[in-house]
Amino acid sequence: MTTDAVVRRPWLWPLFRRPIRAQFDRLASGWDAMRDPQHLVPFERALERIAGPVQDALDVGTGTGAGALAIARRFPGAAVVGIDVSSTMLDEARRHLSADLADQVTFRVGDAARLPFDSSTFDLVAHANMIPFLDEVARVLRPGGWTLFAFSSGAETPIYVNPGTLRQGLECRGFTEFAEIAAGRGTAILARRAQRH
Repeated sequence: MTTDAVVRRPWLWPLFRRPIRAQFDRLASGWDAMRDPQHLVPFERALERIAGPVQDALDVGTGTGAGALAIARRFPGAAVVGIDVSSTMLDEARRHLSADLADQVTFRVGDAARLPFDSSTFDLVAHANMIPFLDEVARVLRPGGWTLFAFSSGAETPIYVNPGTLRQGLECRGFTEFAEIAAGRGTAILARRAQRH
């Protein structure tokens, strides 16, 4: 219900931000133990389909950092930022950060509805089980860049957006290439922003 309401009416997000942050702050220490070990399968399959170089990547709603770390492993030369509203989740993410990725991955507190980055900063903006704020995705993504939305349990994921709804919203914001991916128990949608001519 929250996901659908916020996707259709993003102006409602300020009403949900504080309780959602408090919920994830409470869950942070046991979050990884609660998740299905295969939760990132659709996310990783979508990463494999990205063509072209990725120099700068953003994992929105990174939580304990699993998505950001997967991006760093897939694109070894990329600078990866994981952002989340929950500082407690990010403390857990920093604990997972291995020495070999410490120079490549950073974590910072931030709100997906108002990303603290300049326009056209990233080649990839990724989401795993995250409410999408499509205006912000389009703003921070470079022309020709990629965005992905993965849902670890498909339509059964607690935070889920129908692929048709995502595609329609992305098309309105200049995305032209789309792929829907089914992997493991989940799904993902991958989209590319149009190149400027």
